Amino acid sequence: MTMQANMSVAAQVARAGGAGLAALTHATGDWRALLRDWSFWADKRQLPPDGDWRTWVIMAGRGFGKTRAGAEWVRSVAENARAGETVRIALVGATMEEARAVMVEGPSGLLAIAPTATRPVWEPSRGRLRWKSGAEAWLYSGESPEKLRGPEHSHGWCDELAKWSQAQAVWDNLAMTMRAGRDPRVLVTTTPRAVPILRRILAAADTVVTKGRTRDNLMLPDAFRHAMMAHYGGTRLGRQELEGELIEDVAGSLWPRALIEASRVGADQLPLLRRLVIAVDPPAGAGNGDACGIVVAGLGRDGVAYVIEDASVEGRGPEGWARAVAATAMRHQADRVVAEANNGGAMVESVLRAAAFDLPLRLVHASKGKSARAEPVAALFEAGRAKLVGGFAALEDELSGLILGGGYEGPRRSPDRADAMVWALTELMLGRGRGEVRVRGL
Repeated sequence: MTMQANMSVAAQVARAGGAGLAALTHATGDWRALLRDWSFWADKRQLPPDGDWRTWVIMAGRGFGKTRAGAEWVRSVAENARAGETVRIALVGATMEEARAVMVEGPSGLLAIAPTATRPVWEPSRGRLRWKSGAEAWLYSGESPEKLRGPEHSHGWCDELAKWSQAQAVWDNLAMTMRAGRDPRVLVTTTPRAVPILRRILAAADTVVTKGRTRDNLMLPDAFRHAMMAHYGGTRLGRQELEGELIEDVAGSLWPRALIEASRVGADQLPLLRRLVIAVDPPAGAGNGDACGIVVAGLGRDGVAYVIEDASVEGRGPEGWARAVAATAMRHQADRVVAEANNGGAMVESVLRAAAFDLPLRLVHASKGKSARAEPVAALFEAGRAKLVGGFAALEDELSGLILGGGYEGPRRSPDRADAMVWALTELMLGRGRGEVRVRGL
């Protein structure tokens, strides 16, 4: 779903200008009533989803507005409680201190967002909130599962579940208390981390998941959003904390995520290059959904290989992806193009020759499986002899899916980007052309 489709009503009115505001004022009668109307200001992903769900997970980057969404949901549940209805809400934070400081007293907490007329009574000594409707909310800690033995709840809000120290036990005990009211439901607001309990919750049939990124929150200062992307964009930390991605390690991976992170350098750390090559892993055929892997790598004066760009393309026929190879080679003034000939490597050569681009082309033939070819290249990373210049999310996901001893458990059907990178580093560090020297700067 696009950002525009998720846009708040307020943002849509702002886009429409004066005419939109006039129409809204006419429809509502009093625009001032909108100042406390969460449904007017909220990104649509911050509003409860439709359908028959038991658990709603907002798994998003920092600053997306998870806390505000959680507090507004609790406020709506409490303020709309019917006479005689049992509404007892569990508020569970990573610690009691965080539950109080973030969920209740924080700038987006329950006290701050409530209109004066409906603000709940806060009893910090008891860890309880009481609304005029009769609804109550009680604070609990992700460190203390035993505190959730005994009480009954109709609703629950769990904040930053992925960092609870006793997450499994606390969640299980909370689930057993969700037996009050007509339709018990729980909202989980969390930055993603690959912990077992979060994976279990996400896999449940009665769970609905909402995802969001830090940059989706247009209320954040532009300087902050730009700085975060400049410093952390493409890194594992950035993908998890800013993009809201759940990133997991695959058992037996040749490139564990920790190795990828340890191998990352900034563009300012790239030395003068002795050689620069473009490696190509062509798709097996047209229309099979595979990408054409195109990776740029260079050999530095320090003897280290640097992966500089993932220029891979998708959804193109043989002429289309071959021209993308030629354009990448021209842009980088590459010394050589290395193309796997098993599946259409000759097409790369024919298009390059047709373009009259005088570039040495080497066709290579794969006699081993992708994982077997990758093992010596992974060893280069482990030895500090190969580095990634910046972040390459799609490539890194494929690298982490290559398994020691054979096999692939990454995204898509085939690790085309990873295979292209393997060919590039084999040419630079392990192949017969590794002795060729040509000094260049980027």
